[in-house]
Amino acid sequence: MTELALAHGLSFADLYDRDGLVRLDQAFVAHLVECDVALHDRLMAARSDPDGVEHQTESDLVVDLAPHLEDFIGQLFGIAPEMRALQARHHELAPLYSVKRLFVQRRAVKGVKESDAEAFNGPGLTGELDRLIGATPGDLTIAAWERRYAEHVANWLADEAANAEPLATAQRYAAWATLSDEGRRKHRRGVLFKVPHRLDMQHLVPVETVIRDGVTILRLPEEEWRRREGFALTDAGTDLTGALDQANYCIWCHNQGKDSCAKGLREKDGSFKETVFRVTLAGCPLEEKISEMNLVKARGNSLGALAIVTVDNPLCAATGHRICNDCMKACIYQR
Repeated sequence: MTELALAHGLSFADLYDRDGLVRLDQAFVAHLVECDVALHDRLMAARSDPDGVEHQTESDLVVDLAPHLEDFIGQLFGIAPEMRALQARHHELAPLYSVKRLFVQRRAVKGVKESDAEAFNGPGLTGELDRLIGATPGDLTIAAWERRYAEHVANWLADEAANAEPLATAQRYAAWATLSDEGRRKHRRGVLFKVPHRLDMQHLVPVETVIRDGVTILRLPEEEWRRREGFALTDAGTDLTGALDQANYCIWCHNQGKDSCAKGLREKDGSFKETVFRVTLAGCPLEEKISEMNLVKARGNSLGALAIVTVDNPLCAATGHRICNDCMKACIYQR
């Protein structure tokens, strides 16, 4: 079999050899000089005194380096076209998250009660929106329909005065889809019309009460059941749309030094907070740069985000996406 070759005169064997890694680093540094001299100088200054680099300075540095590292890796392994295609998929989905944040959450559902949303004519609003966005009923999946809705709303928002009527229809539909029972059921598999809610720590699992053979039992609703066959995982995880929804939900609070997901959620006296179950909210045990990772991922740089993770967790290939929940529990949102 022909041995695969890397760029810069390197081989795969070099990736497992210290001298090879030194040459690899030299190639990256040379790449960085060609792209951004100022950023190269910041990296060299940080390397000269790593213990003296402040946390915020390090965060800014890895975030700024991430897209350049991604370009270098694409060149190194000859996967630049695939990298650009993946970046394009991220950018195509971008309207979903900006419209969700700026239009659905801040306008459509603001001040609307669930009882008010229940009174909206969901089917009528659906028909009107299908006409406005050019969707044939039943022709699009929920995910595709939400993307088209977001794209049109983003365009309408660019000139609100000229698009007042379609925006009003879109706003009423968003309130119905987000707050009414029928709307929630319709968009259960989507991401656009879902808003965060506070956790009820005494009712973390949404169970229902049923009576079978005279015995009262608690169970998940049937639509949430997942059949287990053997010992394989029953959760298929999420797709790119779902992953970016989570990355964009993050407020990237490392800029304010409040990234409690990584450093823990603290009381005023500096001690770690605890949940009602006496679980200490110490955050990620590895202090991974979760906020920085989410920011870079949201910008469309998947390998750049992965590189940020590996700074503190070089064995992430082993831990995979099934990790502990310490970071989630300690999120500043507490939702």
